[in-house]
Amino acid sequence: MFDFLKGYDLLAAFWVTVQLTFYAAVGSLIWGTVLAAMRVSPVPLMRGFGTAYVNVVRNIPLTVVIVFTSLGLFQTLGVTLGADDFTTINFRLAVLGLTAYTSSFVCEALRSGINTVPLGQTEAARAIGLNFPQVLRLIVLPQAFRSVVGPLASVLIALTKNTTVAAAIGVAEAAALMRVMIENEAQLILISALFAFGFICLTLPTGLFLGWVSKKASVRR
Repeated sequence: MFDFLKGYDLLAAFWVTVQLTFYAAVGSLIWGTVLAAMRVSPVPLMRGFGTAYVNVVRNIPLTVVIVFTSLGLFQTLGVTLGADDFTTINFRLAVLGLTAYTSSFVCEALRSGINTVPLGQTEAARAIGLNFPQVLRLIVLPQAFRSVVGPLASVLIALTKNTTVAAAIGVAEAAALMRVMIENEAQLILISALFAFGFICLTLPTGLFLGWVSKKASVRR
């Protein structure tokens, strides 16, 4: 029944999906944290930039963001992100696009966690002489991260599924291989079910594990 799979490297395609998810998740967590810090910053310019970035980027379709990284950054401006071959360039551009898009959702999740930290704690920290970056790093963010593990898990699962958009610029991940297989083989339902199962295997364990972590790490007030 699965003879049509010969000649197709499913594991390699899903491995590209895993790599896209991992690198974009790390980048989104870092950039999203910076954006969240900007959004609660006492500096109006930083607050304005963070607010504008989140409101603009998260309302742009991800496909537009990914295509812009290829057509706008690479083909128009010549941005290669240090890569030499076309495959690596597209992969890195896809990671950049996914990071830029997903970080806006990470930012909002973190900001909701920051808002759960009692105001008295930050006021006490300022009273003993801590500046804003110190209050954020030592008092606020550790509690905020613990309270938003669940929402961040949802963002990570959405990111895993969003990696399929990278096929729009030629990244050879799972969705790109699925399209090729559907075009070449007369097994539409079976191929679709196979790739759906593959994504379930990627996302379901992640959701269950991070749900468990969320319960263990939650802040009890």
